[in-house]
Amino acid sequence: MQDLVPDDAADQADPARFPYLAALNQAQREAVEALDGPVLMLAGAGTGKTRALTTRLAHLLFSGRAMPGQILAVTFTNKAAREMKERVAALLGRHSVEGWWLGTFHALAARLLRENAEHVGLKPNFTILDTDDQLRLVKQILAAEDLNEKTWPARLLLAIIQRWKDKGLSPEQVPAAEAGEFANGRAIELYRAYQERLADLNACDFGDLLLHNLTLFQNHAEVLARYHHRFRYLLVDEYQDTNVAQYLWLRLLAARHKNICCVGDDDQSIYGWRGAEVGNILRFEQDFPGAKVIRLEKNYRSTGHILGAASGLIAHNEGRLGKTLWTEGEEGEKLRVRGLWDGEAEARFVGEEIEALQRQGESLAEMAILVRTGAQTREFEERFITLGLPYRVIGGARFYERMEVRDALAYLRVIHSPDDDLAFERIANKPRRGLGDATLKTLHAAARGERLSLMQAARRLLDTDELRPQARKALADLIRDFDRWRDEAQRMPHPDLAEIVLDESGYTAMWQNDKSIEAPGRLENLKELVTALEEFDSLAGFLEHVSLVMENLEESGQKQISLMTLHAAKGLEFDTVFLPGWEEGLFPNQRALDETGARGLEEERRLAYVGLTRARKRAIVSFAANRRLHGSWAAAIPSRFVEELPAEHVAQESDQGLYGAAQATWGGGRFGGFQDWGGSRTSPGMARAQRYRDKGKPFIEGVATVVPELPGETAFARGERVFHQKFGYGEILAVEGEKLTIAFDKAGEKKVMASFLVPADAAG
Repeated sequence: MQDLVPDDAADQADPARFPYLAALNQAQREAVEALDGPVLMLAGAGTGKTRALTTRLAHLLFSGRAMPGQILAVTFTNKAAREMKERVAALLGRHSVEGWWLGTFHALAARLLRENAEHVGLKPNFTILDTDDQLRLVKQILAAEDLNEKTWPARLLLAIIQRWKDKGLSPEQVPAAEAGEFANGRAIELYRAYQERLADLNACDFGDLLLHNLTLFQNHAEVLARYHHRFRYLLVDEYQDTNVAQYLWLRLLAARHKNICCVGDDDQSIYGWRGAEVGNILRFEQDFPGAKVIRLEKNYRSTGHILGAASGLIAHNEGRLGKTLWTEGEEGEKLRVRGLWDGEAEARFVGEEIEALQRQGESLAEMAILVRTGAQTREFEERFITLGLPYRVIGGARFYERMEVRDALAYLRVIHSPDDDLAFERIANKPRRGLGDATLKTLHAAARGERLSLMQAARRLLDTDELRPQARKALADLIRDFDRWRDEAQRMPHPDLAEIVLDESGYTAMWQNDKSIEAPGRLENLKELVTALEEFDSLAGFLEHVSLVMENLEESGQKQISLMTLHAAKGLEFDTVFLPGWEEGLFPNQRALDETGARGLEEERRLAYVGLTRARKRAIVSFAANRRLHGSWAAAIPSRFVEELPAEHVAQESDQGLYGAAQATWGGGRFGGFQDWGGSRTSPGMARAQRYRDKGKPFIEGVATVVPELPGETAFARGERVFHQKFGYGEILAVEGEKLTIAFDKAGEKKVMASFLVPADAAG
């Protein structure tokens, strides 16, 4: 195709011809004007990469290098696509840019596929199946192959297939070594059957959109040549988040002209768990020889200290191209790091800080709490409700509104109140036990006819032939379970009861067998629910509390604090960001370390970097000395990320309790001082550290003192008076290593861990 203008036209960047270039800084302008050949725009957080990308697209048009139909611009989300369209339209002075090849990977691949559907055995009007339809289809295939879905879950097979599609592998291309153990090594065979069934239905799933495109380009040279002729320039946003299939698709399309400009930040690659390959951006110069790498490092969002802390932290990663963010703005406040006694104290501290900022005129809408896992939100939600602080959970429901939490609560509600029809109906068939719509319809009819609750009606139907034998047996088993649980509720602590109910009902196993991305988080939320139960004296008190919490509805138009996971925060920014839970095992997340080792650690560190760079004015990191995880207490040490923060950008904070001089210096570090858990008292861990010091025993200072430093030996002695936060004052009767038997003045005889005690004189 003949060029529209001479090749050097873009170099004649006369400000009068291209006034929009004046709004760019030097690096942005260089990226916009480098129109020939491969370009990697390595854009740090808050460096104006969207402006540079959209201006580059506009410059291609204004300079005469390309017509709109000759540019393929790819984004990751529909929101990003809309924003790019709006910005380009504004630069061009147009109302719309509809019809251009500008959109998400899936949207553009679907459009391209409809133009060539017959080459992959489809008709142009093919259907794109959603997740529910995909699952239904996989279940049909498992049934046809006489495979028990309880043994070989459909979700697991679908996850395996999707992983292969993300790698660009058709059934014929999957190596036999990757067959795995699913269905005794039959996963590839089932994948082939799934694809054949999709073709019969003239349908495809989202993974197929790119996979079929790859088949087109690799098997039909004339099709690829047609798109080479059409697309002279490629622009790609968020390149660090591409998977293998997306990477191959882009390489094939860019093979002729090589005019591909990828924008991304290797330091913000945080989606490896869903197929993203950070290696795609790291090897850009190898994949596209002669590529120009332009670093956008001037930050327009954060203060100097925040950028310094974030840059110092991410520098510990080895797998990165390297850049350092800087700003012409103020240095601002140093990053604050605070150690607290436990999660409750952490939530209390954050609440107090928010109220203090409010009094200074700061808006709640400009504050955010960024957590590593969704289960962490509960304690903050509870605290905000107590304080009357309005909040919203971004990227998910509030804790007690989450599906799995509501299901678990429904079980507990039926135990507490057998006539709670709404709760009974919610979980009658969760997990599936053969009590479908037909059975519930019969139950409702019987209940209405005799003015009974569903549970009462169910008991009566067991003695009739109204229900099918299978449904009648399942209903009898469920009623018997509820009767047993209700009886056990009279004899055992309600948190233990909740665990038993979730296990014996099969509800926990249902999520353990679910291989979706959301399943691990749902299991964590169920464990956090058990933890929440421990804070109440009775099941009735807890259920009443939840009811009141659910009534705390959002007020429209009200300024609210944002509460979300770090993953959900990418792309957002706030004046003040709280980053709680920076503890080993929680952040970096132990599961990520166990599954992917050093690679997982680097992604966790990138996640910390993303969290820090969400802050404009101030960032506050906190960690707890003790964390109640999965229903039990565990001592914690600060995340290694805390120690990696450069000292010159961090404000040292230490709470002054009874032993205020014992400032925490974990690992020779600078951070510590636990928030006084009793108001004016020092933490048990710090008091215990002082006692070891007084006895001349070795110990690790600071946070590590909450871990038993001398296995089998405690700083407490028989006959000593002590104080426990929950049970009050008492006298030690016996010492067995770190386990002590204590006669409490009011609570009676209890066995407790030494780490939860302080000397009586230190408590007073």
